Amino acid sequence: MRAMVLPTPRARLRMEERPEQMPGEGQIRVRISACGVCRTDLHVVDAELPDIRYPIVPGHEIVGRVELVGPNVTTHAPGDRVGIPWLGFTCGKCRFCREGMENLCDAPLFTGYTRDGGYATHTIADARYAFPLGEGDNDVEIAPLLCAGLIGWRSLVLAGRAERLGLYGFGAAGHIIAQVAIWQGRSVYAFTRRGDTAAQGLARRLGAVWAGPSDEMPDEPLDAAIIYAPAGELVPAALRAVRKGGRVVCAGIHMTDIPGFPYHLLWEERQLVSVANLTRQDGLDFLRIAPQAGVRTETTAYPLEHANEVLGMLRNGQILGAAVLTP
Repeated sequence: MRAMVLPTPRARLRMEERPEQMPGEGQIRVRISACGVCRTDLHVVDAELPDIRYPIVPGHEIVGRVELVGPNVTTHAPGDRVGIPWLGFTCGKCRFCREGMENLCDAPLFTGYTRDGGYATHTIADARYAFPLGEGDNDVEIAPLLCAGLIGWRSLVLAGRAERLGLYGFGAAGHIIAQVAIWQGRSVYAFTRRGDTAAQGLARRLGAVWAGPSDEMPDEPLDAAIIYAPAGELVPAALRAVRKGGRVVCAGIHMTDIPGFPYHLLWEERQLVSVANLTRQDGLDFLRIAPQAGVRTETTAYPLEHANEVLGMLRNGQILGAAVLTP
């Protein structure tokens, strides 16, 4: 099983040959055809998440074909096309699982973080956490939906019924969720790094009513804002941009420290909330909505062996839309 393995924090990923793994009970073995590159992969590579055990194979926007099924797997068969997301296992026993909040499970496993992921030719997955994709769009176009789309969808739901919606950071998640929000009849405002005219142009082409740098204010207060960029300084900026009673949703798994800000930015019942992971129901809902909304991902495919270079490009803000690795 050829995989990209990270042996130590901040070390370069290296190629390694490993024996083919057999799926255990309730598991499937998937031959990978595409794996999206997510900013969370950078947080894994850069040792910015807690309790990482190296070596680990990053990647959690996986599209592939079932190759083998383990005992007691009845939901998938060899040849099925599946998508494997960030959430790879939950205990089913803790309070959060019992109350329908499996995204907050006390003993979860996460693809590409606490279990090997998709920077590889094959992966082993829990069959319960592999979404059936059927046939249709090509694998490269679908891959970013498995995290950027899913987390984007959950953050959009948490944003409520905002008619004027600000998106801070217009990368993989932003360009997907903008399409859904516009399909829903919302007005989208896209905030990017100053000087990022390519992302601003993409936002306008997709139908955003405004696109500009994140240190500028919209012409009217926003009903809600979603922050996809992992920059804590955007929290006060977004709070400043939303109306009374508005909501700011922090959608990343990691963010730099939020600087101090005056209480009046939060006052008047503005809300600041975070998104943690996703549930399988989020995935089912979004994968049903995406084709209805006509979502089309802006993707660039790269060979798997170029993973280090692609991660560097993502770190430097040089990816337009989403990057996808192909074995």
